[in-house]
This record gives sequence, structure tokens and C-alpha cells, in this order.
Amino acid sequence: MIFDPASLPSHRQTIRPISATALHGIVFQDNKLIAIDAKNGYLYQIALDTGHTSVLNSHRWQEFVGTTGLAIDDQNNLWFTTRENLYCCTLEDFTPKFFTRLPYTANGVAVTGNTIYVTCQRSGQIFIFDRQSGQEITRLYAPGIGIENITIRGEELWLTDTLEQTVYCLDRATGEQLFSMITPFESPTGLAFYRDANSGKDILYVAYAFQEPCIRDNPNSEQVHELSYRPRTFVHPLYFHYDPAKKYALSNGYLIELSYVEELEPLYNIELKDVEWRIALPLETPRQKIRSVEAVGLPFIEEIQDGQRVAVFKFEQITSKQRHIFGWKVVLEVWGIKYQITPQDCEDLPPLPADFPDRYLIDNDDLAMNTEIILNAAEEATGRETNLLRKVYSIRNYVYDQLSYGIKPNIDTPDIALRRGVGSCGEYVGLLLALCRLNGIACRTVGRYKCPPHPLERNLPLEPDYNHVWMEFYLPSIGWVPMESNPDDIFEGGPYPNRFFMGLAWYHTEIAKDIPFERMLSQGQPVLKTQVPIGDLAINHVQFIILEELAPKD
Repeated sequence: MIFDPASLPSHRQTIRPISATALHGIVFQDNKLIAIDAKNGYLYQIALDTGHTSVLNSHRWQEFVGTTGLAIDDQNNLWFTTRENLYCCTLEDFTPKFFTRLPYTANGVAVTGNTIYVTCQRSGQIFIFDRQSGQEITRLYAPGIGIENITIRGEELWLTDTLEQTVYCLDRATGEQLFSMITPFESPTGLAFYRDANSGKDILYVAYAFQEPCIRDNPNSEQVHELSYRPRTFVHPLYFHYDPAKKYALSNGYLIELSYVEELEPLYNIELKDVEWRIALPLETPRQKIRSVEAVGLPFIEEIQDGQRVAVFKFEQITSKQRHIFGWKVVLEVWGIKYQITPQDCEDLPPLPADFPDRYLIDNDDLAMNTEIILNAAEEATGRETNLLRKVYSIRNYVYDQLSYGIKPNIDTPDIALRRGVGSCGEYVGLLLALCRLNGIACRTVGRYKCPPHPLERNLPLEPDYNHVWMEFYLPSIGWVPMESNPDDIFEGGPYPNRFFMGLAWYHTEIAKDIPFERMLSQGQPVLKTQVPIGDLAINHVQFIILEELAPKD
């Protein structure tokens, strides 16, 4: 399968049952989707062609409150999980028949032939039962740390994980993970395959349920507008392509327009002559492709710096009396990516390329690598581990154990951030870089912005609140692999999800690697930020517009 940059067809893609608040288990029957709402116990039936929605269990909804797992067997019986219990019923009267009880809450269920699979977050396992005897056959390891739902396709188990924002494909017999991919929305809660009658292909649909922040109009309050939360739930196709040779899986793509514009408005009297204002352009990567580039406000000259495209704006002079807007607008294809690399792939790796140690193992960005606290942390983080991939993973978890996320106007060096115990994304990256480099792991900073993650909001201007950085580490003979800075640090003391360990969501935009994102030269000499910060000269404006979703093509 390859990705076609054409947009999706105009027919209904996102399924939103009226009155639903928390969809979880889903299953297809003929041309209809059956979905359970865990909050109100409604078993919805939705016609795919018209969207017509009805409640099947009108008189037995109470027994389904709290249900998350859903499956239909080959005899047209409905299986569902509620609390610790697994039940079975017919699709005619919905009277629950008890099947078995798990030691902890049962989450998802899937049935094939005489075998039943039940997921359980608390135990971190997939329980397998014999349908005829009700006896447990064995258990498989569950790949994520969140609540997982499950379905079956042939000899594969497919799972969603709410915290990992991931869909996993496992071997049904052994539980071995074949590959995984990041979902375009947070908190996936259920999944099912639908055989499209026109193409004869399987389409994977995923259910989502989460709380969305919103502004509530409250006329009875002194402050009329209040911050509140509302439930959001829907079902959306997950398109994907797994490339075993390249060891990564791509998932839902979007065509976005990204504008980066500077508004020249100096804060004080200044005069700079013969100015070059250099702004890096987005990169071409396995998950990001450039459709078009155009100038905004003023023309620029495009140059190549270390293999990367840079927009160069030239001014005879810049004074405090001038006003300009200038920048670029780029139309990009962006995709979710998840690398499928294991520690076994990283045994007996060749040495780094000859020029890498002087570029990616040194302190070239105020990393405080010679301070006692950082030297001790580098040793403590990895212990006696020798496998390169496990080293990176151990360093990530160590940094998450030591830091909590918080932002401040400036970025401190890693030794200060480590003592303080609080860091921004830049300070997380600084500490990760320092510890990795001291352990002989080549790594670099990547950024620069994330599109607000609202892919259903099309053709509307979206503005990120902050810039963002993450990192890449290098695996000899494999290549550069991404790792997020702080977003997976969601629990104090762990466990931590692995969604962005060797993965990025569609909304990450890669703009600068190995080169500065933005800098100025005056009369051929760099203008240092200690002399004239760019922020004192201009206001930057960053705007995203999500144009359309991209479709895969065989």
C-alpha cells in the first residue's frame, strides 16, 4: 500500500451517533455498525449509508451501563464485558447470561470459533478462554498501559489503547507484536473492521471518547463565560501502511497549510544595515512531504544549508521606523509515524559514522555535560545496560522520573533543570541530549511547531499556543528515530506510555534539524541574541489550516 495525495471521497467518514457520550466496543453486522455507550448503556445500531441511528436494547439498557467490550460470534450471539464479568446474550431479547469473571475489570472482548479473548488493564494481560468449557486456556501480554479494546482479523489480534493513543496488531497465536500505529485522535476506545462492498477491502474503524475543554455561556454567573468540559465521541476510519523493510508504520495523513510570518515592530531605536533574515523551511521526511512553498509579504531567496531549505529575506537596512510582514506559507502532507524497532535489532550495531562524534556527542548547546550532577545522572540513568535502544529508553524514563512539566520565559541548562525538578519541552530535550551523548548515543534537537490537534476542524485558522521541540537519536545501520520530549510524562513516577517513543503524531511539523530555525546576519556577521533578540524586533505569527484528510491507495 502507498499513500495517494488525493483527498478522501466526500461520502460520510466520521460516524457520530446522536445522544452518544462515550462509545467503546464496536462491531459491524452487514452494513450496520453496532456500538455500545458505556455511560448510558445504549446499544446503538447505525446505518452506514444514511447514518440512521436506533437503540437496540430499549428495554434492557440497565444491564449494559458500564459495558466497554463488544463482540458478535458466528452464531449471532452478543458478548459484552461489564465490570469484572463477561456475559453473552442474543440479539433478540438481550438477557445477559453469565460466562466468567476476571480478577479485575474486564475491558474488551473478541470471539472467534470456540476461543474468547478478554483484555484487562489492571493485570496487563489478554485472557483466553474456551467457549465450550468456560475454562481459561492461557494469557498473552498486553502491549500498552491504558484500557485496551480488541478485535480479530484472521490470525491477528488488533487492540486499541486509550493512553498509548495507539492501535496494535499482534500475532493471535503468540501475542507477538507485528506493528503498531498512532491514531489521529486521542483516547481510542474500540475498533472493528468493515469489508467495503465496492472495493472488497477491509477498512479499520476506531471509536474515540474523551472530554473536550470548551467555553460555556452561563448567564447566571458574574463571569458569563466559563471554562467547562463536554463529552466528545465518534467513530472514524484509521488508514495505515506498514513497511517492514523500513521498519515503520504510517497512519492517517492530513493536508495542512502552515504559515510562519514575522511582523517587524522593533521595541527600541535600532539600525541594522545589509540584513539577511534567515528562516528555515519545513523538511522532507518519511512522514512529511512539501506540496508548495510561497512567500508572504516580501519575496525571499531560497538557499540550501546542510541539505535543508532556508528562506532568506534581504533588507538594505532595518530601523525602528519600518514596518513589514514577511515569511512563508507551505502546504504540507503530514502523517503519523511509528517505528517498529526492537532491542534485538540493536545488537551488534556498527560504529557511528566518522563525522558523528564531533557533531552529535559533544556539548555544543549549553548542555552542562561536564557538571557533576549531569555526569552522575548519565551513569545512574543507564546502569549496566549495553543495548543502545534500551539505553535510550532507560534515559527517557529517568528524565521523566526526575522532571515534571512546566514552562518559564527562558530555558535553563540541564543541571539547573535537574536540580529544580521542573522543565519545559526545551529543558526536557536538553537533559535528554546531555544524558544520551554522555552515554555515546548520537542525538539532536528537532522542532518547531505542532498543529492544534483538531483534524475535524477544516479550513479554519488554528494557532498553536507555543513552539515545541523534541529529539532524534541515531541507530547505526538503521537511521534517525524520533522521540518526544515531555508529552508522555503523564504520571508521577510512571508507568509512562510509549506512544511517542520512536513515533510522532500527524500534527508534528518538522522544520529544522542541525541548523537554527531562525537567525539574522548584518553586514555578513551573525546578530547574536545577546545583542539584539529577534523577539525585540518582530512578532511572529504562526497559523495552521487543515485542508483535508489524505487517503491511502493500494
